[in-house]
Amino acid sequence: MQTSAKVGIVILIVILLVPVVAGEDATEWYTKAQNAAMNGDYTDAVTYYNNAIALNPTYDTAYAGEAVALNELGQYSAALTAANQALAIRTSPTALGARADALFYLGQYNDAIGAYTNYTAIVFNQASGYCNLAYSYVQENNTALALTAYSQCTHLNPGNPLVWDQIGLVDMSLGQYTDALNAFSTATSLTTTNAQIWNDKGEALVALGRYQDALYCFNTALSLEPTYAAAQVNKAAAMGKGQVSMSSYVTTPTEAPWYLGGITPTSATPTPVATPLGTVTQTEQTTTILPTTQQTPVPTRTTFTPLSPVPVLAGLGAAAVLLSWNGKGKNH
Repeated sequence: MQTSAKVGIVILIVILLVPVVAGEDATEWYTKAQNAAMNGDYTDAVTYYNNAIALNPTYDTAYAGEAVALNELGQYSAALTAANQALAIRTSPTALGARADALFYLGQYNDAIGAYTNYTAIVFNQASGYCNLAYSYVQENNTALALTAYSQCTHLNPGNPLVWDQIGLVDMSLGQYTDALNAFSTATSLTTTNAQIWNDKGEALVALGRYQDALYCFNTALSLEPTYAAAQVNKAAAMGKGQVSMSSYVTTPTEAPWYLGGITPTSATPTPVATPLGTVTQTEQTTTILPTTQQTPVPTRTTFTPLSPVPVLAGLGAAAVLLSWNGKGKNH
């Protein structure tokens, strides 16, 4: 075989085979991102989501996943942008949930109310959504709806003492001291090691005129935190059977960020509504983030770009022609 023919065949084979080897496609990057997020590798997850988006700019679930990961990294402004990009393409549970979470932790409580209200209108099995909605209502001075949302939260997760403490604080702000005491008592039945809850319970008891019981609570708080200034002041006041110095009735959010679930609203920007949560029709929402107990293998079928039979047949035909010419050259 002449050298030129050999070179031609080699070049032809290379041309045919080079397109076969290809990098990950958008779906593969998305799967890698999901697995990374599931393992807590949120920085890598953001990179992988961005790779998927670079290959498919309309990949709404990749934008939503990126928003989730950014929330976990505490980059709430970037998370809000990513969630809005996802919702601009297609509304999805994960995107709306990530958007609500970003708004909540950015302190944009009025907008968060709209997002969480939409979310809880259809997803009834996520306690943290109701808890964050309730806290947002408190920040917007709507304590009545806050208590309604907190009741939904405790219905789903009755074992969180911090939520019961929040309820008690709201009741205190409304002057509902008996209800507050009941909430604080539930909290102390769930945990005996939180000094703030014992102090809060003592304040409710003082408001009800039960100074000796209050003194026990303040002493318990100080046994847990001897330098707790509010408990020290309240103890001194209780010993004198006077009015204690009430601490703030709003504490920092206690719910961890949530990022599963959501609904399909009528627009990408939910509008706050004042509908009592108990009157909303609810259905269960299937989550889209991968379960924490298993990983999805990265698909291998897209690692290689399938060859079309047309270029293969064309290449074989060309090779045959080259071989034929080479044979004729030898005969001559």
